[in-house]
Amino acid sequence: MSETKDPTPAPTLAAKSPYELRVNLGKNVPEADVRTALATGDMGFLHSFTTGSTVDGPGVRVVAWTSGCQFRCLYCHNPDTWTMTNGIPVTVTRAADELRKYRHGLKTMSGGFTLSGGEPLMQARFAVKLFTAAKGMGIHTTLDTNGHLGDRLSDDELRLIDLVMLDIKTWDPEKHKTLTGVDVGPTLDFARRLGALKRPMWLRYVLVPGLTDDPDDIAQIADFVAGLGVVERVDVLPFHQMGRFKWEALALHYELDGVRPPPAEAVERALASFRAAGLAAY
Repeated sequence: MSETKDPTPAPTLAAKSPYELRVNLGKNVPEADVRTALATGDMGFLHSFTTGSTVDGPGVRVVAWTSGCQFRCLYCHNPDTWTMTNGIPVTVTRAADELRKYRHGLKTMSGGFTLSGGEPLMQARFAVKLFTAAKGMGIHTTLDTNGHLGDRLSDDELRLIDLVMLDIKTWDPEKHKTLTGVDVGPTLDFARRLGALKRPMWLRYVLVPGLTDDPDDIAQIADFVAGLGVVERVDVLPFHQMGRFKWEALALHYELDGVRPPPAEAVERALASFRAAGLAAY
């Protein structure tokens, strides 16, 4: 890229919630600059920053939501983050400056910085530089990832990340391919690597009636992650319809229009399965 200045910064990075629909914010960035950004990490594409989150890692968090994802989850509530250039082009310096505004409060509230998406490792070099900046401020770091591109991070780079929140969508390979469009193998390989490196991990599991509520699948995931020895917590996340409007706005076919959130007893059964494996599940 010929210069390091950000393209036009509007709209602001701050968002009231990650459910804001944001599209085409980076469409004017030349393709060559996009390729250079991915290679160097000097610039990234962010959907938004949100503050005050208590569900994206320990304590109160600032969350940067990247754009770009290789999964096509049928239940995705932010399909506008699938396309990288829907996000705002942002230099590492600008993103770090945004984070710096909150560093004292984050430390006071035992919180930190979470990089989510989209899939952050679509922009692995940008992620590493942003985590490096956060660690330089003494801020706790968390990566929320589907793990499929975990091999883009070296072992030393993983050590910049205090916590990995890993999303395992389902266990059965065919179900996973139907649900996401990709194979589950690389995600499980990344989980094993985190275990071998003794890197702290939380599991996130979205419970969708008819798709991810099979008791045998849940039990196999529970046994697998319990065996890693590094999983501190499991969050069972009930499916919801809060992102349905985005599918409609983007003219995408939404297969789950008639699916309701799981009943409380289904959530409790899933929690019980993880707890039976010796895991702290919520």
